[in-house]
Amino acid sequence: MRIILYTGKGGVGKTTISAATGLKLASLGHKTIVISLDVAHSLRDSFDSEEQLIAKTNEKQIQINENLWIQEINVQEAIVEYWDEVYNYIRSLLNRSGLESLVAEEIAVFPGMEEICALLYINQYVRDETYDVIILDCAPTGESLRFVSIPTTLEWYMNRIFKLERNLAKIAGPIIETVSSVPIPKDAYFQNIQDLFKKLEGIDTVLTNPKITTVRLVTNPEKIVIKETQRAFMYFCLYGLCIDAVIINRIIPEGIEEKFFEVWKQTQQLYIEEAENYFSDVPIWKVNLFNDQIIGETGLHKLGNILYSEIDPADIFSDKSPYQFRKVDEEYQLAMQLPFLTKQEVNLNKHGDELIVTIGGFKRHVALPRSLANTKATGAKLTEQQLVVTFQ
Repeated sequence: MRIILYTGKGGVGKTTISAATGLKLASLGHKTIVISLDVAHSLRDSFDSEEQLIAKTNEKQIQINENLWIQEINVQEAIVEYWDEVYNYIRSLLNRSGLESLVAEEIAVFPGMEEICALLYINQYVRDETYDVIILDCAPTGESLRFVSIPTTLEWYMNRIFKLERNLAKIAGPIIETVSSVPIPKDAYFQNIQDLFKKLEGIDTVLTNPKITTVRLVTNPEKIVIKETQRAFMYFCLYGLCIDAVIINRIIPEGIEEKFFEVWKQTQQLYIEEAENYFSDVPIWKVNLFNDQIIGETGLHKLGNILYSEIDPADIFSDKSPYQFRKVDEEYQLAMQLPFLTKQEVNLNKHGDELIVTIGGFKRHVALPRSLANTKATGAKLTEQQLVVTFQ
């Protein structure tokens, strides 16, 4: 079983690359599903097969060929399947507050429901071993980070808050209802949440197991995009996920000689070199800009064959997290995998929310979590092929 997340800043080409990867995997004999986690789905559009897709509009999983399926998460369908009692309670609460029925139904789909519904489907596929490979076409970086953080958040809620709320509703609910028009959640509401949590059990272990799940960051050779990719790299490491590749998409090909593109080519080369410095711990794959839009199976096959000309996309290209952030007593630590390093070779500088590590002629900019932006680097030591930097 393999799970691969494709994520990055909006508009970098995640969906196209996810679809092309799915087709390539299917052609290699892997039973594959590509799942869109973005609310603004465009996965179906990538395949551009109106007759085939319209005929299967009501199906959760649409079969593209013998080994490939696609799925766009429909949160309204998933609510009926998984969230019924919770959704009905929130909707009734909003109705009582004076909102019109239709508005209440829309607002009752609170942030995070889409991500939890996606996790439920993924965990079901993993438990049932339905597919060999699950490709996740993720939403832009911020939503993707929320997606991977939800299992930890839910576990905290279930262990710390859930039982207290359930007992309080049982004891105080009947009393409150005699003096207030605000509906108190019934026990079926809490049972629904408990059932949901059981269906999600184990998904956090699956997502953080580098033998199963890896992240591939899609970027473009532009300053703002590379910077966001750098922060995404750091945050996925912070959440314990393994990044096994970075894909630089839409590079202007060398053969283009028109003067209009000269500055663009120079700019792109500058940020390709920066990306190679930032992400030297993982493979970097480069994809040239095509001379037309990539749409339909023919275009997606072409992209997949270029991107994975001699490799199987299901392979794992790195199974170690190059950065580990942790808190020890009152100190924060960043541990970096830097084998064969000697103390004399290293020079460290902290500038705002970046740690600049210089090793000989090589310079690495490591983005730091916001919580470390105002801290001071107070020490560093080499241990077990790791450089451990301490902040206070």
